[in-house]
Amino acid sequence: MTTNPVTTPFNGESTAAEVIAGVDLTGRRVIVTGGASGIGVETARALAGAGAEVTLAVRNLEAGERTAEEITGTTGNKAILVAPLDLADRASVAAFVARWDGPLHILVNNAGVMACPLARTPEGWELQFATNHLGHFALTVGLHRWLAAAEGARIASVSSSAHLRGSVDFDDLHFERREYNPWVAYGQSKTANILFAAEANRRWAGDGILANSLMPGGIRTNLQRHVTDEELNRMRAQSTGGDATPNWKTVEQGAATSVLCAASPLLDGVGGRYFEDCNEAGPNVPGTRRGIAPYAQDPEAARRLWDVSTDLAAS
Repeated sequence: MTTNPVTTPFNGESTAAEVIAGVDLTGRRVIVTGGASGIGVETARALAGAGAEVTLAVRNLEAGERTAEEITGTTGNKAILVAPLDLADRASVAAFVARWDGPLHILVNNAGVMACPLARTPEGWELQFATNHLGHFALTVGLHRWLAAAEGARIASVSSSAHLRGSVDFDDLHFERREYNPWVAYGQSKTANILFAAEANRRWAGDGILANSLMPGGIRTNLQRHVTDEELNRMRAQSTGGDATPNWKTVEQGAATSVLCAASPLLDGVGGRYFEDCNEAGPNVPGTRRGIAPYAQDPEAARRLWDVSTDLAAS
């Protein structure tokens, strides 16, 4: 694989509709986790507008049904389905996998929780790691045979610049010994999203499955419900060179990089990369909130995370 960074005509101001313009997804089947809120809605809308059958995998079925109806209204696509999925609940993930039948062409691992107070699953797993990584790991591995059956599937793993807050702490994944910090926990889960996509790509490229991860950008959505406006603006200022009144992306702009990774022909044959603002990201420059951290590109960490996640899923 070439090491040249992937560039496109798009940028941080591009919208999902612009990225997908002219692309025909007729006959393709798509799953978008968290497809009833935030950038998940716009990701689903863009893919539906290109003709795909889109399943919204959501915790709140009522919200999912409303969103499906609204997407049908704006795109004319009636093949918008809704299925229950709680990524923090192993039984829910297993039930979703068991219900799926037939080729899966695009999987957008979009759902997540951010910087929430300490909470644990019944297994004792820290909630952000359990939801953002382990749930998506179990879902994706469970759907592997259907991704392979598509003979050219793509996985888009939605990460964040928050991965720059730290690597995966394999000695204390669930904050059983170290003091819980909601941002450190979120950052760990977002690093895991990048490592997982890289390892899935390494393992499954031979099955015709390509996986990339991405940073959508700063968007105001319900994801930030646990975070104050003051803290959010401070974080945005850090990522925009000190701008005291930083601009937020619209949800249409925030979904653009997800849609690029999910369906753009510009990424045909491309896997194992990390994108931001619709282009492959370069190395992180210390002191900035852009680019990818070295530890998020560590193949040994990616393999170890896969093995640890497999063990946890089987426990």
